[in-house]
Amino acid sequence: MNLSIYTKEFSYNWNLASPVMLGMLGHTFVSFVDNIMVGQLGTAELAAVSLGNSFMFVAMSIGIGFSTAITPLIAEADSSNNFSKVKSTFKHGLFLCTVIGISMFLLLYFSKSILHSNFLDQPKEVVALAIPYLDLVAFSLIPLIIFQAFKQFSDGLSMTKYPMYATIIANIVNIILNYIFIFGKFGLPAYGIIGAAYGTLISRFIMVIYLWFLLANKERSKRFVTNIKILVLESTMLKKITSLGAPSAMQMFFEIVIFTAAIWLSGLLGKNPQAANQIALNLSSMTFMVAMGLGVAAMIRVGNQKGLLKFKELRRIALSIFLFAVILAVAFAILFLIFRFQLPKIYVDLSDVSNLNDSIEVVNIAAKLLLIAAIFQISDSIQVVVLGALRGLQDVNIPTLITFVSYWIIGFPVSYFLGKENILGSVGIWIGLLAGLSSASILLYLRFNYLTLKLIKTKEHGIT
Repeated sequence: MNLSIYTKEFSYNWNLASPVMLGMLGHTFVSFVDNIMVGQLGTAELAAVSLGNSFMFVAMSIGIGFSTAITPLIAEADSSNNFSKVKSTFKHGLFLCTVIGISMFLLLYFSKSILHSNFLDQPKEVVALAIPYLDLVAFSLIPLIIFQAFKQFSDGLSMTKYPMYATIIANIVNIILNYIFIFGKFGLPAYGIIGAAYGTLISRFIMVIYLWFLLANKERSKRFVTNIKILVLESTMLKKITSLGAPSAMQMFFEIVIFTAAIWLSGLLGKNPQAANQIALNLSSMTFMVAMGLGVAAMIRVGNQKGLLKFKELRRIALSIFLFAVILAVAFAILFLIFRFQLPKIYVDLSDVSNLNDSIEVVNIAAKLLLIAAIFQISDSIQVVVLGALRGLQDVNIPTLITFVSYWIIGFPVSYFLGKENILGSVGIWIGLLAGLSSASILLYLRFNYLTLKLIKTKEHGIT
């Protein structure tokens, strides 16, 4: 096999995907900064942020997953120079994302009492800290999901660097505000983990405003993001976006919720396993965002080629992105293996004698989880880039079924059984995650392979 036909695409794919990666890493970096700063307060506070964010991740998965429908539609319309379709897609996508953002906030706000339930059986000290934190962070869903509408539109036009700029600005603001509000600087009281929530909320409003400002001042995008009659809607376009967005939301929902379930299962083992789970999850989330950036690149480039009806090129380009993702995943796996004991120490204060035993236990558990995270880097990367390619093909229904089977028929039962304290505990929970991700990567690739070969054959048959 001539690898050069795939590797020659690496440079272009990297230039397209790297701003998306940095932007996605920015979302995770907000959590990373919160975890590090809150971790200095104690393991209970770190576990509380983990528990609160577990609910956030579920709501975010629905909003972000739904918004991904905008990108392939924009990419396809843009490749055929259809101005009216690009503007209509963005306007309707923005409206739907706004509705979803408000809905997710209200859902979280009124369902937070489930944290007290015996069903979750979480540590009481952790729940007491998590609820006020969740109230504020839940409200940040509104600007976050509205931001996603602008981001997916920008990505669809291959203007991937502007969401990155907005995310960088938001992260700088978040770090500064966290420092001020968590620890009480410049004469303000120390709000603890509530301070982290204030920082996240304010930075996300700044993020969406700044991205709109950037797009409104660029010649290529200005005509699409200004003079929007947001309430003048067409049922056909609403149905089109919803038909793609709803399954995409479910795909991300099924994946995120199994990781959320891992947080809850870890909570059954105690605050230290839960804190360790959060550390390993946060680190693996950052590497996942790199793969997710390539997944967006796959969605954009496949969407463009689909619009041009160049199916052989579509397949070649997609395979080049898959190969690139695997190479990066192997590199991350090696880093996790080498630094599995050093990385968790960033999150805890080993100089705090009163919490030293807890901190050491958290580091040791997290190091074991990073061994498994190293292994599933490859399967996690494959499943997200292939899923991006399938979204570019606007194939969403069968992949949704695949993700459900992989994570909930295969992965979760393994996590639940092996994750019991008298079996493998935290390690068992993560073995279940590995099983789910590996199943998804194999099944999704088989789906992509079948569809692309079928498209190529159909076109060739039509020509002959």
